[in-house]
Amino acid sequence: MNMEKDFIEVYGAREHNLKNIDVKIPRNELVVITGLSGSGKSSLAFDTIYAEGQRRYIETFSAYARQFLGGLERPDVDKIDGLSPVIAIEQKTTNKNPRSTVGTITEIYDFLRLLYARASTAYSVETNEKMVAYSDDQIIELIREQYEGKKIAILAPIVRSRKGHYREVFVTYSKKGFLEMRIDGILQDITPGMMLDRYKTHDIELLVDKMILNDKINDQRLRSSIDHAMHQGNGITMVIDYETNESRFFSRSLMCATTGVSYALPEPNTFSFNSPKGACSTCTGLGELKVVNHEKIFQDKDKSLFDNLEELFEALKTSSRIEKQLEAIFVKHNVDQKTIFKKLPQELLDDVMNGLKETLNVDLKFASVKKTYKIDFEGLNEFLSEIMEDKNNPSSSSISKKFGKKVVCPICDGKRLKKESLFFRIDHKNIGEVAEMDLKSLQKWIEEAPVSMTANQQQIAHEILKEIYTRLSFLLDVGLDYLSLNRSSKTLSGGEAQRIRLATQIGSQLVNVLYILDEPSIGLHQRDNVRLIDSLKKLRDIGNSVLVVEHDKDMILESDYVIDVGPKAGKNGGQIVWEGEPEQMLKSNTLTSKYLNNQLQIEVPKERRKGNGNELKLFGASGNNLKNVNLTIPLGKLVVVSGVSGSGKSTLINETLYRILNQHFFRAEKDPMPYKKIEGLEHLDKVIEVDQSPIGRTPRSNPATYTGIFSDIRSLFTNLPEAKIRGYKPGRFSFNVKGGRCETCQGAGLRVIEMNFLPDIHVECETCNGKRFNRETLEVRYKGKSISDVLEMTVNEAVEFFEAIPKIYRYVKMLQDVGLGYVTLGQQSTTLSGGEAQRVKLATELAKKQTGKTIYILDEPTTGLHFEDVNVLMKVINKIVEFGNTVIIIEHNLDVIKLADYVIDIGPDGGGKGGKIVAEGTPEEIIKNPKSVTGKFLKDELK
Repeated sequence: MNMEKDFIEVYGAREHNLKNIDVKIPRNELVVITGLSGSGKSSLAFDTIYAEGQRRYIETFSAYARQFLGGLERPDVDKIDGLSPVIAIEQKTTNKNPRSTVGTITEIYDFLRLLYARASTAYSVETNEKMVAYSDDQIIELIREQYEGKKIAILAPIVRSRKGHYREVFVTYSKKGFLEMRIDGILQDITPGMMLDRYKTHDIELLVDKMILNDKINDQRLRSSIDHAMHQGNGITMVIDYETNESRFFSRSLMCATTGVSYALPEPNTFSFNSPKGACSTCTGLGELKVVNHEKIFQDKDKSLFDNLEELFEALKTSSRIEKQLEAIFVKHNVDQKTIFKKLPQELLDDVMNGLKETLNVDLKFASVKKTYKIDFEGLNEFLSEIMEDKNNPSSSSISKKFGKKVVCPICDGKRLKKESLFFRIDHKNIGEVAEMDLKSLQKWIEEAPVSMTANQQQIAHEILKEIYTRLSFLLDVGLDYLSLNRSSKTLSGGEAQRIRLATQIGSQLVNVLYILDEPSIGLHQRDNVRLIDSLKKLRDIGNSVLVVEHDKDMILESDYVIDVGPKAGKNGGQIVWEGEPEQMLKSNTLTSKYLNNQLQIEVPKERRKGNGNELKLFGASGNNLKNVNLTIPLGKLVVVSGVSGSGKSTLINETLYRILNQHFFRAEKDPMPYKKIEGLEHLDKVIEVDQSPIGRTPRSNPATYTGIFSDIRSLFTNLPEAKIRGYKPGRFSFNVKGGRCETCQGAGLRVIEMNFLPDIHVECETCNGKRFNRETLEVRYKGKSISDVLEMTVNEAVEFFEAIPKIYRYVKMLQDVGLGYVTLGQQSTTLSGGEAQRVKLATELAKKQTGKTIYILDEPTTGLHFEDVNVLMKVINKIVEFGNTVIIIEHNLDVIKLADYVIDIGPDGGGKGGKIVAEGTPEEIIKNPKSVTGKFLKDELK
């Protein structure tokens, strides 16, 4: 009898805002949980179901192992029955390690290394000729074939093109009984005291045997001499024809027959940038170097060199020595120190940056004693490079951030590997070139590579190629064809990292697992959405349950079962408002279903804004895959940048335009991607990036602290008569400092009880009963409310409560307008969703005085947002534009694109096939452009 349940049954879930809900989730089906942002979807999927699955897994470990892993709290739920092993695939970026790449996290690069170790062909770094490796029998056969009847010498190469006098070498081999050596092409006797010119490069070979090759010379003597020569010559022997003086090299390992350059036989770690055997020694396998950024040091060419260096001297803390050295250089060149930078002679600048060969006389003062010292000056380049590399130097981090920049390693050209490793090729490509290909092109190359291989190589490579091809197929199925294997994992978006993990899980072929995914459609163009949905169905069809938190219309309609959480957000959510098959949901009366069946819609504006007539123009953007792009942003409009995944949207807007503006207005440290020039900056006064990152990293931050109104609220309480009588200052009403806070819990409202082998337990502080402040502080009240009561208020309550105080009212009203009326002022920032955090930031900006000259940049602001949330958000964003500001949104959501005044569509495809502006204009103009992939999908939205 099969006792396995057909449902995962959750009873009495109360985590966060969940209202003691019961829900039955069908097993082995694709189930979507949807609902407003903050309604409780993630609380149910991740904080209840996944957390319980993790806790049960860890409980199978011994008590000894659990103490090292750290315990997991039991979620606030009565029970969960029928729970399978759980794997969560969240939208978190992957490893921040600079050595982690798409290739390493998918393990495709490991298979590629194996392929090159077993089936590649080696070429000489000197001549680019194919390398050869011989057996002893082959060497004897070749020598007899080429030198029969000739007088030859068999030698062992000892020194190849190196400087030195080599006296010790001659002494060593003389003691071993050797009589002659070939030095720079001439055979000479080894004599006592023999030495060479140490400043010239030399070639030295040891004479092992000489003979006239004929029938009297048997193979045994040849074999013995070759073996002896290889032993002395590090695996290489050299044969000289006395008559012509021509030489030829032979080796058991890989060798260039012309020059004698040899390689060890390749192993997988020969191609690993994480191994000393394969990594480029200059960049240690990172593919890039940190160098001194002269532009950051000398920012104002109309000021003197010393004025430009003030910020550097300040960062160095102790800079008197280097200042004196620089002063001495000016004296040497007879140049006034006040001369502006652009008029300084090049010779002086060369000495400043690259150092001097001679010593300088520098006057230094120590302990009030002035003395002249002779000091070498290595130059600012070397001086700062040493500081940046010395992690023990307290100035290292700040100098590196302020005055350093990353450049592609000139030795390996960013390929991370030693030169020799890059001279192993398959189908004319080395492993570095293969790792640079986009995944779609790579799969095609994998298909075609066997044609260039020998029959033996094909046999060896067959299974490896098959494995690589399969893994690439899964990555292509989830819409990642534009990525390359050498793409650093720290540059991946949360959506990309999640889809990589999804592809890896599909490839693992696990069954009877519950997979929980958090909005896998993030960052995915409508074109690629179909493939993603098919991948999730594939995961289901092999025997797994798939639970997806999602707002995407297609995903909801293609699922087997839908759970709608609501009815609203925060305290007003946490209930199951509908569950069942999507076809039936269309007939229901929930907010979600009204958007799905088009009863509710985000309305297309009747007319597009004309803007203020000014433009921001960027010329020649060429970072990553951008093809020398010229970008025009009409100001005073809502501008949406669209395009398929990987087409170059983020490179153009976030990594080029935003960084240019951020450096211009705020002297930010991050350099933009390459570009030629920018025009129109005079029409703007600042740039603001509004993303979905948390508004605070600790539970002590909250909407009140982020918006700044908590300072005003504390000032309000400080000025109350009771507070003045008691002499309370604003610090008294802070839960972060001693004085007014409860010291038992240090203002947290909770106490952590360590349970040793069991998970830590958070309990309400028994002293303050969770109110965070001590009794005396709570006695001060405004309109009958203590400071703790105010923090517990929802935004809706606060709007009414602070109506008479304009400064506070302006901010809480704006929080209400962006749809956050349900959030409490003191809600821990760590419990806010990405969408909620973004709206707190938008509200904060909106509440500030508007200049009408600000440019706002938002990257996929609809992430995590329900249709209704998108509607509210876009009303807020339109309000920002109405003030005369410019808003640039990178977005795939058609509901946002259709609201734009101006659309810039990048494509035509992802990766190397993208990086161009294929269409621009109003949405109506975009849908008429046959080159725009976005336009094809947008057409239906504008009907």
